[in-house]
Amino acid sequence: MTKLSVNINKIATIRNARGGDIPNVLSAAINCQRFGADGITVHPRPDERHIRYQDVFDIKPVITTEFNIEGNPTEKFIELVVSTKPNQVTLVPDAHDAITSNAGWDTVKHRDYLTYVVSVFKKEGVRTSIFVDPDSVFVENAAATGADRVELYTEPYASEFSTNAAKAVEPYIKAAETARKVGLGLNAGHDLNLDNLKYFKQNIPWLDEVSIGHALIADALYIGLENAIQMYRRQLSI
Repeated sequence: MTKLSVNINKIATIRNARGGDIPNVLSAAINCQRFGADGITVHPRPDERHIRYQDVFDIKPVITTEFNIEGNPTEKFIELVVSTKPNQVTLVPDAHDAITSNAGWDTVKHRDYLTYVVSVFKKEGVRTSIFVDPDSVFVENAAATGADRVELYTEPYASEFSTNAAKAVEPYIKAAETARKVGLGLNAGHDLNLDNLKYFKQNIPWLDEVSIGHALIADALYIGLENAIQMYRRQLSI
């Protein structure tokens, strides 16, 4: 079964809007795990506008599910990952002022640098995934860096899903087939939700993991966190 990793950045955003510690990010991580999440994802950014670096250190010792840290591999980010040794690190090419992730790596242009970063994390025993657009060339070059997985950037799929689902998923199937051919594990994330997740999984049944934050936390405002996690898990259980 495809694993569901819950990205808790939005919970940290609400906390930071008022200051203080409500809602408590650590409790949220523990509860997501208790409610059935297969993993917890955090994406600290340099300005710490949602997840803070200290949150990462606080979460790591208290969860037993998979821990995934996403981010642009700056020197500070690399130090964070090496210090905490999560189960997985996902390399995302965010600009420092990006509101949210909006593109995958050009693994051709940045292949040498990514090869270096991957080697650092693999030496620490951390599984490494590279965030890429659904392009077979980028997938193949991600494999050449020594990475363990790729994560397909799914916002374009989500945007087109309601008008032409088959067309929307087509490039993802091709990229996923390439990943399988070159021996990479396969993750996906960004704007996946209760409407489009099941169809994506049905078309790519060998998908290892999805990371979902914004939509799941938004749904939780109406139906509760436990119910939201269970509903997302059901979309993956085909």
